[in-house]
Amino acid sequence: MAIASINPATGELSKHFDAHTDAEIESALDRAVSAFEKHRRSSFAERAAKLQYTAEILEKDREHFARIITTEMGKLLRAAVDEIEKCARGCRFYAEQGEKFLSEQIVSSDAGRSYVRYEPLGAILAIMPWNFPFWQVFRFAAPALMAGNVGVLKHASNVPQCALAIEKIFRDAGFDPGVFQSLLIENEAVEKIIRDPRVKAVTLTGSERAGSAVASTAGREIKKSVLELGGSDPFIVMPSAKLDDAISTGVKSRMVNSGQSCIAAKRFIIADAIYEKYVPQFVEKMQKMKLGDPVDETTEVAPLSSENILRGVDEQVQKSVAAGAKILCGGKRADRVGYFYEPTVLAEIPKSAPAYREEVFGPVALFFRAHDREEAVAFFSHELESGMVFVNAMVASDPRVPFGGVKRSGYGRELGAEGIREFTNVKTIWIS
Repeated sequence: MAIASINPATGELSKHFDAHTDAEIESALDRAVSAFEKHRRSSFAERAAKLQYTAEILEKDREHFARIITTEMGKLLRAAVDEIEKCARGCRFYAEQGEKFLSEQIVSSDAGRSYVRYEPLGAILAIMPWNFPFWQVFRFAAPALMAGNVGVLKHASNVPQCALAIEKIFRDAGFDPGVFQSLLIENEAVEKIIRDPRVKAVTLTGSERAGSAVASTAGREIKKSVLELGGSDPFIVMPSAKLDDAISTGVKSRMVNSGQSCIAAKRFIIADAIYEKYVPQFVEKMQKMKLGDPVDETTEVAPLSSENILRGVDEQVQKSVAAGAKILCGGKRADRVGYFYEPTVLAEIPKSAPAYREEVFGPVALFFRAHDREEAVAFFSHELESGMVFVNAMVASDPRVPFGGVKRSGYGRELGAEGIREFTNVKTIWIS
């Protein structure tokens, strides 16, 4: 896949990039190793000051960075501004809390003194997606750099300007050039980098297929990996819910980032008692949403990130309809320039349909009836097999709490205290 910036709202190519050569990759990895030897010995106070400055740069130039996001992957401009501001909050959180999270833990034992230290691992390869092109990177980078690690980024091929902008932000904030680097490389080059002994661990946010490939390579090399993969998140509505809130929150969750979010509500499991009230009102709100230029403040639905993503979503919808699913609204590409797909609602979805079995990464809501709460996979949070459960709210990531999935949605955690400790050597010190 070419490394290029294509505006999803127009389909126009704005810039093409040549992939880094083998020699350039070698130089980058050597710089990472050298930078780590210095960075790991810096104080928490030094790292915190640089992260605070990083946050200041993000906030000062939020509009500029947001426009890069919107131009490359189509996000609503106001949502892109929110993303940049969230990155700044993430940097500040770890600048303020990182030292506490990694402080030595005294352990009561038979030793004269025993304690646990958290020490950095080295160069961490981060393979990141296009849907939140700044936040996905910063929620890895802020804790990783605060812990004393260095980062090597392989970003998605359709957001190269985001990748280069992020590298420059860290340099401008005072981090040495090798502490955070962006590699413009094709997917085929990733396996060799994971296997390289200079790379100590890898984190990926992406598809189940990509996660399996990365985990397999890392496993063969006995290297730590963290995987944040997809999910077809259930949004369960019981008769006790406040209907208006449940409808507005459901639409918002399904349509965030034009439906291109791994933690968005996708499967709407509605109790029989309220199904006939909930669904028509949900459909009405979806039909009224305005598609348009993502820079326009009145636009509610932005384009999908690429022609391939749009085609994939439409193929899932059409195959599901052919299998017996019913279209309540939308169900096709919008009749306009750009990669727009109409807000869509499917119901009466048979088990044989792709929409029943697969994650649909676009503005498509899937509706199912539930006779009771047991059929809805139980309403109580402790009975749901999920890395995160939100009650009376939509799922969202927050620097203060761990973020991650279970089962085929991946393993390991980002954010919170758990996130900063993922890429550390948890060392036991026992002094007799």
